[in-house]
Amino acid sequence: MSNTADQTRPWQGPALFSYGFRPFFLGAGLWAGLAMAVWIGMLTDLFALPTGFDPISWHAHEFLYGYLGAVIAGFLLTAVPNWTGRPPIMGWPLVGLFSLWMLGRIAIAVSQMLSPIWVAAADLALPVVLSLVIAREIIAGRNWRNLGVLVLLGIFTLGNAMFHCEAARHEFAAQGQGLRTGVAAVIMLIALIGGRIIPAFTKNWLIRNRPGRMPTPPEQGFDRIALAVLLAAVLAWIAAPSSHLTALALAAAGVLHLLRLARWAGDRTLSEPLVWVLHLAYAFLPAGALVMAVSAVAPALATNAAGQHLWMAGCIAMMTMAVMTRATRGHIGHELAADRATTALYLALFAAVMLRFASGMIPQWGSALHDLAGIAWIAGFAGFCLRYGPMLTNRREDRGPLNR
Repeated sequence: MSNTADQTRPWQGPALFSYGFRPFFLGAGLWAGLAMAVWIGMLTDLFALPTGFDPISWHAHEFLYGYLGAVIAGFLLTAVPNWTGRPPIMGWPLVGLFSLWMLGRIAIAVSQMLSPIWVAAADLALPVVLSLVIAREIIAGRNWRNLGVLVLLGIFTLGNAMFHCEAARHEFAAQGQGLRTGVAAVIMLIALIGGRIIPAFTKNWLIRNRPGRMPTPPEQGFDRIALAVLLAAVLAWIAAPSSHLTALALAAAGVLHLLRLARWAGDRTLSEPLVWVLHLAYAFLPAGALVMAVSAVAPALATNAAGQHLWMAGCIAMMTMAVMTRATRGHIGHELAADRATTALYLALFAAVMLRFASGMIPQWGSALHDLAGIAWIAGFAGFCLRYGPMLTNRREDRGPLNR
């Protein structure tokens, strides 16, 4: 298999379109910060978008299916060539895929002026085309091991379609099955892929820096049980989020995944933020499950929304930030170590998660904490764009791919 530098030589255009992670990671970072600023403006009545979605549903959709859709595209377009040994998508085909993502963002923003069918078609264009591209690559590369990733991408796309149907019926899509289906698919994707990369990256770092206790090898019997229980829990959560049976399944999944995380020796990585951030992000998976379990049986102690935000802002946003920073550094040949700016953006995002969680748990301070959470969120993603934007757009930053 040729390396990243060899594979990207035929494209002589802008560096931004030489590899899938470049446009989609930068677009995701810019959109995450901008959409939060727009959301704050909508909450404070500074302006209103001509969108057919209610403001909360727009906010939820543009994080889950807007921001996250871009991150997933960038990750898969970068990871699949490594999985299959086939050349990456680059140049004009990549420009086309990125344009489809932008088309979706514009269509949602002005959806009040358009037919819901056309809005849904524009927004679903990228995930549908991406699914076909990834399916072609996996089949051509006979990479059957990763067919599960393709299935989860299909479920994620189905959740987006369901969200559009709920919004078109003027339902509160931000708490609908479409959103829960998308969140569940991504949580399973993190559990599946995170269960491979977190112990692997941790082991690689420990071998170089702190020989001794290593992570338990992944994909053994315990991991399969934990994944099966989590799958049952998220399926129950999609169907009946307030059921006591769902609470039991979520609690079991939370406990199992806390134990799974403890087996990966994350406590030995505290001196390297690029590694510990992966463990911290994964910790929000069981934390969210446990909080939602409590909310189902004792709503006075915790709300479902609080647990859901631990999954979305905590597990999903922090894990994607961790992956974007690490993948960018690795693929362009920068040292796999977090500098001060990278550590600062991790801490800003962690602060945003905790402030947002606290705003739901302390209603009397809710408004102030919510605003502070939004500011910290914008700071984290602005920091990503400032620090990593030049790496993603400038060939002079390239130093050749590293072993990640």
